[in-house]
Amino acid sequence: MNPLPKRRMSFYEKYIKRVLDVTCCVLALIFFWWVYLIVALLVRVNLGSPVIFKQPRPGLVDEEGREKIFLMYKFRTMTDERGDDGKLLSDDARITRFGKMLRATSLDELPETFNILRGDMSIVGPRPQLVRDMVFMSERQRMRHTAKPGLSGLAQIKGRNSITWESKIEMDLKYIKKVTFLKDIKIVLDTAKKVFIRSNITQSNNEIDFTLDYGDALLNNGIVSQDEYDKKQSEADKLLVKMNC
Repeated sequence: MNPLPKRRMSFYEKYIKRVLDVTCCVLALIFFWWVYLIVALLVRVNLGSPVIFKQPRPGLVDEEGREKIFLMYKFRTMTDERGDDGKLLSDDARITRFGKMLRATSLDELPETFNILRGDMSIVGPRPQLVRDMVFMSERQRMRHTAKPGLSGLAQIKGRNSITWESKIEMDLKYIKKVTFLKDIKIVLDTAKKVFIRSNITQSNNEIDFTLDYGDALLNNGIVSQDEYDKKQSEADKLLVKMNC
C-alpha cells in the first residue's frame, strides 16, 4: 500500500497524551487487577483456553508512512465450533450467552490495557479495524491511521454499529483534525455512559450486532466487484504473512 503523508500533531497528542494513557492504565491495573482476574477465570471456565483472543490490527503509521500491524488483545467471547467442512461457524453461531454479556459490558476489552501500555494503542482514538478492512480504504480514509488507535473513539459515542462504515471513518477523520485534552475527556465520559446504556439494552434483548467487514459491505452494496474484492482480500493475506501475523 502507498505510504501516507505525515499529519501534524498537537503538543498534547505528541507529548502529554501518552503520559496520561500510561498513568491511567497503571492505576486501573493497581485498583482493578481483581476484575481482570475474575473475568479471566470466568472465561476459562465458560469458554476454555486460550483466555486471551489475539488478532492482527493496523495501528499507527511508521516513519515511512505505512501502518504498523500489531496484535490486539481481548478476552475470548466465542467458542471454536466448526461445521462438517472443518471451517469455523459464523460469529453469531459461536458466541455464547456469557460472551454476549462480556461484549455488552465491554469487559472483553479489558486486555487492551496492555496494548496501551505497550504503546500500540491509546485510551482515545480511532478504533483499530481489521487488516482486511484497511485494504479497502482509500488513501484519505487511511489517514485515520496517522493517529494511534484507541480503546474508544468519536465514532463509538456517535453510533458505533448503528452508523455506516463511511460515517465511522468520517468521524475518525474529524477526530484527528484536532486532538485535544477536553475532546478526549468528553469521549471517555460519553463512552462510560454509552457502555452502561448498551449493557442494559443488550441484557434485556440478549442480542449482539455483528457488523459486516468493510469489504463485505462494499461488495454487498455493489461498490466493488467480486474481482476487486478477491484481489483486496489476497492483498490483506499477503500483508499478514509479511508481518508474520
